[in-house]
Amino acid sequence: MIKTEYPRIGETVLSETLDNGLRVAVVPKPGYRRRYAFFTTRYGGMDMRFRLDGVWHDTPAGIAHYLEHKMFDTAEGNALQTLSLNGAEPNAFTANAMTAYYFDCTERFAENLRILLSFVSVPYFTQESVDKERGIIAQEIRMTEDTPDWRVYKNLLGCLYRNNPARVPIAGTVESIQDITPETLYACHKAFYAPSNMLLCVVGDVDPEEVLALAREVLPAGRGAAIERDYGAAEPPEVYAPSVIYPMEIAQQQYLVGFKCPAEADGEALFRQSLIGELACDLLFGESSPLYMRLYDEGLINSSFGGDFDQLPGAAYVFAGGEGKDPEAVARAIMDEAARLAREGVDADWYEQIRRANFGATLRSLNSFENIAVGMADACFRGYDAFRFPEVYDSITKADIEDFLRENIVEERRAMSVLVPRGEVEA
Repeated sequence: MIKTEYPRIGETVLSETLDNGLRVAVVPKPGYRRRYAFFTTRYGGMDMRFRLDGVWHDTPAGIAHYLEHKMFDTAEGNALQTLSLNGAEPNAFTANAMTAYYFDCTERFAENLRILLSFVSVPYFTQESVDKERGIIAQEIRMTEDTPDWRVYKNLLGCLYRNNPARVPIAGTVESIQDITPETLYACHKAFYAPSNMLLCVVGDVDPEEVLALAREVLPAGRGAAIERDYGAAEPPEVYAPSVIYPMEIAQQQYLVGFKCPAEADGEALFRQSLIGELACDLLFGESSPLYMRLYDEGLINSSFGGDFDQLPGAAYVFAGGEGKDPEAVARAIMDEAARLAREGVDADWYEQIRRANFGATLRSLNSFENIAVGMADACFRGYDAFRFPEVYDSITKADIEDFLRENIVEERRAMSVLVPRGEVEA
């Protein structure tokens, strides 16, 4: 295995790409009893249209999430129960651009890893089980749609993007999942669960050669065909719709203001944009920023207010919001402050304080085995090295933050999502 050391953060990674294309990464944690395995595919809610073997396929919204639910089914029973009975704590999730299956344990690691690799690589569906799951997922979708935080966020993405599938819910809709069949699930598993489209990341005090041996023994020898993905037509710089107002059974108005940013391609430029965006958000409206304190003192925001910078395939955006009666005043204050910082410059001492705080938070996140694995998977699939963050932070300047604010926090890139109590009319 290739050994890569990162002396600035005290981490080491052992990695190898198997003949079938599977990328394996082991992050040693000598002396720790806990061991964590993370098996993930570059396949998520946004991957609804793809080309395989020269043929384009259009699949229903929510199919990646549906497949995740069904992957625990085996001919012998349920892998989730098997892992739990074997002393592991297993789970899974579907995101916009990946699906992951994982467990942690303190004993029987090799047995549990074999189970994980086996059920993820060998699908088992029946018409009866797929039909039964449809009702379960439909109920989950309805519950999610009744959640204000989810609704205000998804409505914002629908305003920001015209074509990008980020605007489509990861779980799909009650209507879209009606078209999912065992045949569709098998086809998507064949396309996206090929070893060359996957990563196995293990964190803990393990034998790396044992991990490789199990992966070679259990997983298929074939690489799988290359997949071309379609995330929709190129997005214009302006937003799709300036605002949406949505009535819900809530006591207080809730909102998110968003700013559509140009999306970087894969590679270290993407990683750098992520760190610049996060720094810009903290400097602009983070809890210790002058703007946050002023808006709080004026009663325009409360402790529910927050925001961040996010990136998805073909999409990047700043968002901020919470509960409040005057979203427009908050949005205008954010844009005015961004313009002032871009014009007058960010205070050098304030910039250094925020940069050090963000660097420290990133360093502390390495205390979490889960954060390490998810970060490595994101980096692996998007073409950069997550453990090089000290060097990337070093490359960022105060001028980069000012340019980001000047170019992105502007009216033509702005959209607003507002939830109002049912029966009320926006003031």
